[in-house]
Amino acid sequence: MAFIDVDRWQEIFNSIRRHPLRTALTALGVFWGIFMLVILLGAGQGLENGIKYEFRDDATNSIWIRRGVTSMPHNGLPKGRRIEFNNEDYELLTTQFEGVDQATGRYYLSGDQQVVYKDKRLSFSTRAVHPGHRYVENTLVETGRYINEADITETRKVAVIGKIVQQDLFGEEDPLGKEITLGGIVYRVVGTYSDTGSDKEMRIIYLPITTAQKVYAGTDEIHQLMVTTEDMGLEETKVLEGKMRATFASRHEFSPEDQRAVSIYSAIEGYQQLMSLMGGIRLFIWFVGLGSIIAGVIGISNIMLIVVKDRTREIGIRKALGATPYSIIAMILQESILITAIAGYLGLVAGVGVISMIGAMEVDYFRNPQVNLGVGIAATVVLVVAGALAGLMPARQAARINPIEAMRS
Repeated sequence: MAFIDVDRWQEIFNSIRRHPLRTALTALGVFWGIFMLVILLGAGQGLENGIKYEFRDDATNSIWIRRGVTSMPHNGLPKGRRIEFNNEDYELLTTQFEGVDQATGRYYLSGDQQVVYKDKRLSFSTRAVHPGHRYVENTLVETGRYINEADITETRKVAVIGKIVQQDLFGEEDPLGKEITLGGIVYRVVGTYSDTGSDKEMRIIYLPITTAQKVYAGTDEIHQLMVTTEDMGLEETKVLEGKMRATFASRHEFSPEDQRAVSIYSAIEGYQQLMSLMGGIRLFIWFVGLGSIIAGVIGISNIMLIVVKDRTREIGIRKALGATPYSIIAMILQESILITAIAGYLGLVAGVGVISMIGAMEVDYFRNPQVNLGVGIAATVVLVVAGALAGLMPARQAARINPIEAMRS
């Protein structure tokens, strides 16, 4: 077969050896194009993974409602009034608004609470919540169960503890069914959990909110409200937020324009803003990467034109001795493809190697950079094909050389 003609390949390698600088510069352009594309794609993926990792702790479809202090007068009432939530506000969230999936309130026990088990006395944060809190916080139940509705309605003295609380209090002992004393009240451990957030999130003890309200406050006060939405986009979520603000403003008598009276934050808004930013970054990465590849292809085309000019006399002699236009074109194209393929492969390997080294580092907003090898290989193949096409024009030019004029030049 002509493509594996040994003599032709020897001629190609001789041509490369005679012009090492020209060949190296050509290969460098291709190498750099693939290398930069792989680095940029990997870095972009690492940045995207980092952003997603920062949102791992809470559900991205969650809405957080925080009470505050009024900053403007309303209907004859002065500013500076503190807004208080209670169980009726929680019921309002679960019954009045379409699109709400899970809901929970939070009641905080002030400061870290001393927890006693046998001869151990340790301090941990304590939150009293509804069952829906599990979905807002992306809590993963490891053993036993989470707070349930029966715990709420019957004000049971039960507790769900984080993995770190379990390790510190119980060690290798199974905590399920064991009793702990918290703030002078005995609770039975019904479950353990892990959390997708930081270790701090697993140093928390969860109680039924009605139990904490009754035991520690004697009121139905709620410090914070949270919900998750059904399958809603950003615009639908903003509409729901507006309805919530209007309802709470009417119920607690503050101006709907008063952002300090009640703060409503949607996690999906921040998440989608960052994802939109990532979309723009991805487009920029592809633009720069493809620009580098195109520059490499143009470099190959220019070098092949120089090759044809340098070998004009040689090509004329070949044609005078009976070489066909096809053989001339094949010789030029094979040299172009060889340089492109080797340089592209080396660029791909080098890029993947650098990304692997960067992946060993864990930095905020940059985690686990990855390159889709399919994309890298496809880019290399496209570059080889583009290199062949880039060499086609000078190859066809070489095939049209007049033997007599070529030998005379």
